[in-house]
Amino acid sequence: MPADPSAHGSGETPLRRAADTSRRAAPSPTVRSSGTSAVEVRRSSRRRRTVSAYREGDRTVVLIPARMSEAEEERWVTVMLDKLAAQESKRMLGDADLAERAERLSGQFLDGRARPASVRWVTNQNTRWGSCTPAEGSIRLSHRLQGMPEYVIDYVLLHELAHLLVPGHGPRFWRLLESYPRTERARGYLEGVVAADRLPHLPAARGD
Repeated sequence: MPADPSAHGSGETPLRRAADTSRRAAPSPTVRSSGTSAVEVRRSSRRRRTVSAYREGDRTVVLIPARMSEAEEERWVTVMLDKLAAQESKRMLGDADLAERAERLSGQFLDGRARPASVRWVTNQNTRWGSCTPAEGSIRLSHRLQGMPEYVIDYVLLHELAHLLVPGHGPRFWRLLESYPRTERARGYLEGVVAADRLPHLPAARGD
């Protein structure tokens, strides 16, 4: 069943028809795992011609017609995940965006004391998510973070900002990150990426 190439709004794709035309009550949402994030599929009896998807925290919600078959559901979930990833890749932060983000995070969580001389993306960091050279005031983030949720990028960026103030990973370092509310959530996301795709290692954990 080919899709109409046009889309209605962000992350929404119209259907020409659904192969399964039987009428049935919409079941409860189904949740599946896709890589490192959960995907919730919600069927609607009022939705007849479109499939749409959006991010909801760490979860991706895909809205489909109730009449759609399981095989079509599987295929459209894949299609919509790819569409969202493509849309998000177009909104990737540039180096200037990172510098502005670093300034905001420093002011919000570190009382503005961390002031990097440079913040930029690099493509040669395959064993870590980010790095910091305090003597130079430079922070580098791995390009592998691009396209990940903003709170994950913020966590890695804040982690490196904290290294401008404290080089190691002792108690004083972790106290600097205590005010960031999504530390554990971001670490959990990155742990999932590492486990699933064997991507770069996590920044050192508390007590390392």
